[in-house]
Amino acid sequence: MPHNVSLITTLAAGFALALVLGFVAVRLRLPALVGYLLAGVAIGPGTPGFVADGVIAAQLAEIGVMLLMFGVGLHFSLSDLLAVRRVALPGAVAQMAVATALGAAVATWWGWPLGSALLFGLSLSVASTVVLLKALEARGVLDTANGRIAIGWLVVEDLAMVLVLVLLPALAPLMGGKALEGASQGHLGVTLLTTLAQVGGFVAFMLVLGRRLFPWLLWQVTKTGSRELFTLCTVAAAVSIAYGSSALFGVSFALGAFFAGMVLRESEFSQRAAEQTLPLQDAFAVLFFVSVGMLFDPAVLVEQPLRVLATVAIIMGGKAAAAVVLVLLLRYPARTALTAAASLAQIGEFSFILAGLGLALGLLSPEAQSLIVAGALISIALNPLAFAAIEPLERWLGRHPRLAHRLAPAEDALAALPMDTAARYLANQVVLVGYGRVGRCIGDALAERGVPFVVVEANRDHVADLREQGHAAVWGDATEPEVLVQAHIREARALVIATPDTLDVRQTVAIARELNPSVEVVVRSHNETEAALLREEGAGTVLVGEQELARAMTRHVLAALSPAGQPGPAALAG
Repeated sequence: MPHNVSLITTLAAGFALALVLGFVAVRLRLPALVGYLLAGVAIGPGTPGFVADGVIAAQLAEIGVMLLMFGVGLHFSLSDLLAVRRVALPGAVAQMAVATALGAAVATWWGWPLGSALLFGLSLSVASTVVLLKALEARGVLDTANGRIAIGWLVVEDLAMVLVLVLLPALAPLMGGKALEGASQGHLGVTLLTTLAQVGGFVAFMLVLGRRLFPWLLWQVTKTGSRELFTLCTVAAAVSIAYGSSALFGVSFALGAFFAGMVLRESEFSQRAAEQTLPLQDAFAVLFFVSVGMLFDPAVLVEQPLRVLATVAIIMGGKAAAAVVLVLLLRYPARTALTAAASLAQIGEFSFILAGLGLALGLLSPEAQSLIVAGALISIALNPLAFAAIEPLERWLGRHPRLAHRLAPAEDALAALPMDTAARYLANQVVLVGYGRVGRCIGDALAERGVPFVVVEANRDHVADLREQGHAAVWGDATEPEVLVQAHIREARALVIATPDTLDVRQTVAIARELNPSVEVVVRSHNETEAALLREEGAGTVLVGEQELARAMTRHVLAALSPAGQPGPAALAG
């Protein structure tokens, strides 16, 4: 009996060759994804020998993108997205405009028509969320403030590209292209309003109905006690919502899966869902990189080497430089600017979709598509080097304090406060390092008791929000002496370190004690071992979260069992 085994051979060849070449890449101290990309080149149509089914590989890669974006949504709430809006929204829009202009200018110089040049530049302007996620996860910075800014930036880019993909068929005849067969030629304004209504309707549906329906469904499955059903329900929901969002609202699969994860994050099942789907995310992410490699034709490196270099220079040089300038102009730290630059120094899935649509509309030539794919392959392979350059560049800036000060000028945390309020701070304030969940609770308690405090926070948006609320705040790294000076540590009565990172505590305490030997220090720790080491080094009063919780619960229990509040036998029996 004959069988169609294209799917099986594509999976077998893709996974096996990715394993071998990924292993070789790691042994050569290169990122494993370089091996995955080369595996795709090896089984693609551009090289001799076995050729995998490109259509099947692309669909499997699409599943990988959906699962990865679903995983991102599980760790990235709507509040996180709103928290980085001040940098992500203007930064993404301006950076896309700059990259599009650079690509269009180079393509025009090559003699391409204006419509083709603009579409080429736009294809180079949007980075791959999949590549960014793997890079942030590999460095353990996915949940940091800079990691959230980078993800939020790319989410804004994805939203912009959804709009472009819907509007492009209507704009193609005006740009020198052709209309798609069977496509309706409506008024451009109507098309734009329809697209905005569809995207807005999808977001509203997910935030209003999806936030209630999805967790309820998982709860019903959880009550069965079946781990397999829970995993199946999570994956089915992610893929179904992604497909439904595309079919009903016209948004991309990736964006639909992202919002599915975001609404699930609000429930108590988010951690379990993330753990259950992680193996599938990793497996299909490999297929994404393999499918990218299959699109690459090595002949373009020989036939158009200078144009390939120019394309890579725009992606890794022009976009990165634009991101650095934009982030610094928005008055964010140099590290945030460098992280954003490294995050954007590549292109990926949306670039391929846009290039394919441009080819179908007659706006792009096969040569342009080959250049885009070549630029994607090379930039993805080199992107880890961009992230690796962040630390050396920061150290270099540290050796040039004048330049660092110009790039990120210092601000007085009390400058925006009224004079009498500022004087009260200088007489009796607390310096609070970190304004996450723990820091916010401490700040609220101090505010209720009328104790003035200055927040030191690395998230610029949190600092801006605090200042809008009338609180003193300074952004920066508390291990830097100038940051603590801006927070007026010399006049502080107490220093409270509420950040989860204990590696920097010693340096922060040492600087604070040098500037103010009499300051009282209170430190948060995660476990008794860390706490004992910090106490031995004289870090001050060190509190362990679990111990303090246990003491508080014990006090309540003992109070309930005291003679004054002794429960009756019936209550004890119940």
